[in-house]
Amino acid sequence: MSDIIQYQYKEEHLVNSAPNKYDHTRLKASEMILNVGPQHPSTHGVLRLEVVTDGELVVDVVPHLGYLHRCFEKHAEALPFNQVIPYVDRMDYVAAMNSEHAYAMGVERMLGIENEIPRRVEYIRVLVAELNRLASHFVAIGTYALDIGAYTPFLWMMRDREQILRLLEWVSGARMLYNYIWIGGLFYDLPTGFEERCAEFATYLEPKLKELEQLVVENRIFVARTANVGVLDLPLAINYGCSGPVLRGSGLRYDLRRIDGYSVYPELDFDVPVGSGAMGKTGDCWDRNWVRVAECRESLKIIRQCLAQLTGALRRTPDFDPQAAVPKKIRPKAMDFYVRAESSKGELGFFFRTDGKSDKPVRCKARACSFNNLSVLPELARGGLLADLVAIIGSIDVVMGEVDR
Repeated sequence: MSDIIQYQYKEEHLVNSAPNKYDHTRLKASEMILNVGPQHPSTHGVLRLEVVTDGELVVDVVPHLGYLHRCFEKHAEALPFNQVIPYVDRMDYVAAMNSEHAYAMGVERMLGIENEIPRRVEYIRVLVAELNRLASHFVAIGTYALDIGAYTPFLWMMRDREQILRLLEWVSGARMLYNYIWIGGLFYDLPTGFEERCAEFATYLEPKLKELEQLVVENRIFVARTANVGVLDLPLAINYGCSGPVLRGSGLRYDLRRIDGYSVYPELDFDVPVGSGAMGKTGDCWDRNWVRVAECRESLKIIRQCLAQLTGALRRTPDFDPQAAVPKKIRPKAMDFYVRAESSKGELGFFFRTDGKSDKPVRCKARACSFNNLSVLPELARGGLLADLVAIIGSIDVVMGEVDR
């Protein structure tokens, strides 16, 4: 390695280096620096990993961010609250409904109108959010199998995800970036026949999830590639602020739909799956993937319960207006406010600072779950094989639009 490259590397990575971390300024004769991404498909987006390797062993990993920076927070500070929702969609663009739900709920609580939201609106919000959670997990599971070397599960997952996207396109007019959940209500009520079509999809999907378990989760090759790999101990996960399937895969039953009980989730019956080390050690790659598969079954249970309400006590009526509680003017009192919700990848939070004079936030800050989950990657990868690094990245399930907000 030339002196120039060593100098550049020192300038980039010497700042705030912890004493227990690898000294990047001195490479051994057997070590080299390998760039994985930002175009490599295994990085799940425009993520660049600077990997120090010793043969096939990973000595250290330095994630480089910012290749997809969207300046979400500064955009939000320049726009009225109700015009920010399309930008929220573009954070976790694989689960945009979940992001919209969290943001709209936060502004409603600031305005003090959360109790004015019609119950049919709340159940529709949970219904579309859980459909989107399924679609997000299908992307995570399918691409993860593709990372490991299995092509068929990816095709199966994209096939079933396509049906969800068609349902969400039917209800909102868009396939991925919906702008459907508005502050105080919804863009529009469910289309006529949506509940029946959604129920047919739920009936279709249930046996498909069992096939998925047999094809991927119980597959000998998949187990060998993921069990005892990338083990995330629970104290380490908590210290890094991990959440979602990454945290629950380490054995902690922590789900904001249960802990905070927002929207109508307290009225619904569903379990919170956690990793148990069934195939290896608790908190390994297999556990994190299994939690997502198990959560697909729980989301299906929630969808069925929402459909029962929407076709029963909360059935559509001619006079129902999904925008009845939408405020004419959004101007919260001067305050600092934080709201959080359970996205498909973990705790998604929004912090607002308002001055009581403007319809725009003085400060907006997003707490992106993918950012915290990605930060633990160097701890999981050190000492492992280079091939295992790909398996670890896939098990974390990051979306870079949320990291580079």
